[in-house]
Amino acid sequence: MEVHALKERGWTITAIATHLGRDRKTIRAYLNGERAPGIRMRSAPDPLEPFAPYLTQRLADDPHVWASALYDEVVALGYALSYPSFARQVRQAQLRPHCEACAGVKGRDTVEIVHPPGEEIQWDWFERRRSPWGGTLYVLLGTLAHSSRVRGVICESMDQAHLIDAMDRVMRKLGGTTRVWRVDRLATVIVPGSRDVQASFAPVAKHYGAVVEPCPPRRGNRKGVVESSVRFVSGRWWRTMTDVDPESAQRSLDRFCETVADARARRVSELRTTVGELADAEVLAALPAPYPATMVVERIVSANATLHFRGNRYSVPPGLTGSTLQVHQRLGGDSLEIRSIVGAPLATHRLAHDGAGVVVRDSAHSVALERVVLVQFTSKRPCDKKAHVGISDAALTEAARLLGDAGRAVNVDLEDYARLVAS
Repeated sequence: MEVHALKERGWTITAIATHLGRDRKTIRAYLNGERAPGIRMRSAPDPLEPFAPYLTQRLADDPHVWASALYDEVVALGYALSYPSFARQVRQAQLRPHCEACAGVKGRDTVEIVHPPGEEIQWDWFERRRSPWGGTLYVLLGTLAHSSRVRGVICESMDQAHLIDAMDRVMRKLGGTTRVWRVDRLATVIVPGSRDVQASFAPVAKHYGAVVEPCPPRRGNRKGVVESSVRFVSGRWWRTMTDVDPESAQRSLDRFCETVADARARRVSELRTTVGELADAEVLAALPAPYPATMVVERIVSANATLHFRGNRYSVPPGLTGSTLQVHQRLGGDSLEIRSIVGAPLATHRLAHDGAGVVVRDSAHSVALERVVLVQFTSKRPCDKKAHVGISDAALTEAARLLGDAGRAVNVDLEDYARLVAS
């Protein structure tokens, strides 16, 4: 700007160069439009320039061809730099054409969707591999669309029975349900390829008095409230969690949602508030008893004839150590049933509070297990492990047989030698 201003005032190129401390060729290049402020000219030729026409044609033929495939092709044509350099140069040159179908909402006009209080809950799963207790972590998040209050439940599976149980537990943590349930196109809720609710899930929505609304295909931003909750919870809670079992992790998630998540700041009509205050003002519908679905999980029997279920241990008849059994629990019920893999009933127990850490034993199981343990006891005197026990003649004979001639003793008596030779 100063170069052009001084030139308009009649200064010569030499005077401008002397005044600004720059070379005259630099001043002349700016005045002629050959250089622009903030754009550094390359001292070396652009390595991608010879291949630009080929790449342009390839991307015009197939806009979705992988950059790694193009890199293999241009390397064979003489491109000498690395793949990261190639990908960066293609991106900076904007060689890949725009595809509207794959662009989502990026670069397009958007609008905020108004969610009245108590109108909608948005649901979504998020899963993370390599959990501290092994396997994959599945968390169902439910978010009130108006206030953004979020609650979550840790599950060991994403089948329909676990989904129904998790939804009921989430809604009880939220304090009620809404008229609309907004879901992604989950195969356990929506018939794939349509907007129809699964026949097995329709009674669930009817039981809670809700209407299931699926998102449009490939438009996850329609339920952006819970998508934001997934990013927030996984980033703030999951990445810093230190618990080593699902029960303590669930308590940690509940504390996080009730404190950190509810304390997030919000602004409504120029008034500062929080997620928790907005949610407390929402009126939610009362919840009925849990929908009577039945969850089935498999467990391995431990050495003390018990198996683990939701932070407690339940007994089984002795003699099943190491075997895999099924736990059947009807939602809303106060008992669980343990069956064999083929469905034979083995035990029924009263359900303990989740995460209580108690051992629930049937009296008959206790008596039978005690009998098995006592039979294994003995009154014999224990072995003397400190006594000196030499190598027996039988063991020495066997060792000599294995060694053969190498194991024979050295003879120093000539008579013994003569007898050995004679034999």
